[in-house]
Amino acid sequence: MQLKGEGGRALVISLGGQSLWTRAPHRWDLLKVVFLSLNRFVFSLHMPPARSGHRCVADNTNLYVFGGYNPDYDESGGQENEDYPLFRELWRYHFATGTWQQIRTEGYMPTELASMSAVLHGNNLLVFGGTGIPFGENNGNDVHVCNVKYKRWSLLNCRGKKPNRIYGQAMAIINSFLYVFGGTTGYIYSTDLHRLDLNTREWIHLKPNNPPDDLPEERYRHEIAHDRQRIYILGGGTSWTSYPLDKIHAYNLETNSWEEISTKPHDKIGYPAPRRCHSCVQIRNDVFLCGGYNGEVIVADLWKINLQTFQWTKLPAVMPEPAYFHCAAVTPAGCMYIHGGVVNIHENKRTGSLFKIWLVVPSLLELCWERLLKAHPQLAQLPTMQLLHLGLTQELIERLK
Repeated sequence: MQLKGEGGRALVISLGGQSLWTRAPHRWDLLKVVFLSLNRFVFSLHMPPARSGHRCVADNTNLYVFGGYNPDYDESGGQENEDYPLFRELWRYHFATGTWQQIRTEGYMPTELASMSAVLHGNNLLVFGGTGIPFGENNGNDVHVCNVKYKRWSLLNCRGKKPNRIYGQAMAIINSFLYVFGGTTGYIYSTDLHRLDLNTREWIHLKPNNPPDDLPEERYRHEIAHDRQRIYILGGGTSWTSYPLDKIHAYNLETNSWEEISTKPHDKIGYPAPRRCHSCVQIRNDVFLCGGYNGEVIVADLWKINLQTFQWTKLPAVMPEPAYFHCAAVTPAGCMYIHGGVVNIHENKRTGSLFKIWLVVPSLLELCWERLLKAHPQLAQLPTMQLLHLGLTQELIERLK
């Protein structure tokens, strides 16, 4: 193993002849990994096929990838994929070992596998909405829950006014409430806002105190962020337009009303281009937008907006593969992973590539942890008692399993 770099420079790692490099914040890392089979000791080339329209979430230990779509028969697995052109499957990418594993789950896995919404709440992966094939003909409006620890799916039995059967909506959990905004039936685009009380499991269709002209435009494939007081709608559009980002709509949870907020442009650069089908992750009051489609070209830029100042900043990084309909998730430590997406419009080409980028300066713990894993890749194979004897904390041991 070789390490190069010092101070604020890039830290470049070469391991066993494979390119695996780690850099300063806002530089991309291409993950070329050695994949293990399910028993983690036998080598194989098992990884998710190229896809789009899927969703992913992350915790300290894993990236979870659910669903997706690929019309290419061979890339989708051919006759082995009973759900072609969809992927009715859940994968995990294990950070510590750099390996992919298709998770075998119990219970009923949803069949609406494109443009659904997903969020991780503790050990529970909540999936809402989405569409099957043909798009718009087989939509969902149920909340499916997969406990990723016990690998079991269940249907959340809810009452109240459920959202319509939609896909391309965005959702977030705030104070034990699940908020869902926008989406499309495939024919009609929505500006509806619904709230699910996760304790009582009751849906409410929120009716903001605004005249109709003050509501956000109907849209799908947007993203949302929040500061526990407001929900911010970022981008999105319809099949014929993408909405700009110089002004953003915000729903005020206290006043039950929509507000329009003027953002501040990056000096000499301006605002991000309008886009839909992009990705969005949030670290405290900073929200990061990446990639997407503006109706003409696939964009590859990475932007940050601060929810206190509403200042846009274009970050010095470009996606190695410009993509839209991809998925992204950020770890609690501040590392963003991006997977899949459409990378060529004319050839309708998708990718299965996985990239990561640190959006913050990694903590000393994270830097040491990465160095330790590279120097001793066999750590994950050791029993727990031996790891404790070596001085690893219980939290780090859990990240190995």
